[in-house]
Amino acid sequence: MDDAELVRAIEDNAADLLMAMGAAGGGRQRETPEVRWTIGGSPIDYHNAVVAADLVDADAVIAESLLELKNHGVPGNWHVGPSMRPDDLGTRLVAAGFTSAGSEPGMAVRIPELIAPDTVPGLEITRVEDDEALAVWEATLGRGFGEGEREARWVASVYQKLGYGDPWRHYLGRIDGRAVATTAVFLGAGVAGVYFVMTVPEARRRGIGAAITYAALRDAGPVAEYGVLGSSSAGRSVYAALGFRELCTIALYEWTATG
Repeated sequence: MDDAELVRAIEDNAADLLMAMGAAGGGRQRETPEVRWTIGGSPIDYHNAVVAADLVDADAVIAESLLELKNHGVPGNWHVGPSMRPDDLGTRLVAAGFTSAGSEPGMAVRIPELIAPDTVPGLEITRVEDDEALAVWEATLGRGFGEGEREARWVASVYQKLGYGDPWRHYLGRIDGRAVATTAVFLGAGVAGVYFVMTVPEARRRGIGAAITYAALRDAGPVAEYGVLGSSSAGRSVYAALGFRELCTIALYEWTATG
């Protein structure tokens, strides 16, 4: 893939993941040539998402997405990537009542070119393959990711419905038998997308996040040439050290009901 193809794969992998998770959560899907969204399947704003747009009448579609969010009584987000049109979409979203919620750098690496991180003594990484392991994954994720237990509970409930085979892969990191880290991989758009990388607070700054990301992507190597992700600002340097390159920015615009 060239860089332009990788940028599109970064967008499409995240979009396909959010659409699939939203559908499993019971969300209402809209998939047309002009817009893709999943709304109503999650209590978490990030997952009630507009993920693709190529709009002529942008203001009308923004208004429709707001109405959908209000009808379902949920908060939501537009995930505005480089392929989305019109170019002033962010300005229009803010004018309609959305709030700029920052951005995520879209990053990619060719899996055979991953740079191995330092070994973490005692770290064991295993794939989640049943409900019992998923319950541990949920409890671990809830200790430090996003909205904590609330988000972890919803994510795990959706993953349980979607099953444990490809394109869904989830991993747990343990030290001395104690779960300390999570990640998940979604195989879609021709790449392996990395999500839900989290290390519990007391085990951070030991290289565990880098180690579990590396292991999950190496495991995906036989079926995907590239790994992609949207990084937090704190994670950017960790992924860069693994060989990821920053290729684009995904801007987030959120709406939360008031009153």
